[in-house]
Amino acid sequence: MAKDKKEKKEKKEKKEKKEKIEVEDERPLDPTLLSPIAHPLAADKLTKKLLKTVKKASKAKHVKRGVKEVVKGLRKGEKGFVIIAGDISPIDVITHVPVLCEDNSVPYVFVTSKEELGTAGATKRPTSCVMVVLGGKKKDMSAAADYKEAYEECFNELKALDERVQY
Repeated sequence: MAKDKKEKKEKKEKKEKKEKIEVEDERPLDPTLLSPIAHPLAADKLTKKLLKTVKKASKAKHVKRGVKEVVKGLRKGEKGFVIIAGDISPIDVITHVPVLCEDNSVPYVFVTSKEELGTAGATKRPTSCVMVVLGGKKKDMSAAADYKEAYEECFNELKALDERVQY
């Protein structure tokens, strides 16, 4: 019986820690930390949806992480969507990625944090950009069934967001 009380207490403490972390995540965005080319920038709700989709896709290994892999995928003509971190410094590292995305008709969006993007992509390091490819290299749709609905929802929202961008 004493063990049950200890376990309940530990669970309660873990739950409180999670709630504290969620409260800290809702900090106001400092625009000075974002690069001037970070447009279109995803809203908070869309960012959460995108990061969840990246997390599910990374479990199925249908994610390309980093500038080098993303550029290689875009040049080979792979279809998907690209998420770029808006707080990359120096910005010269990622300035060519949106242009490649537009040339290949691949929707892209900026998110506020490279740390969150790296965590969602199942890496310990911050990631500058991520490309989610439905089915991955081998077009394995059985593994993609887990996140296909979320992928299509995000893809359609990014297409709509991309069409609204005026130059």
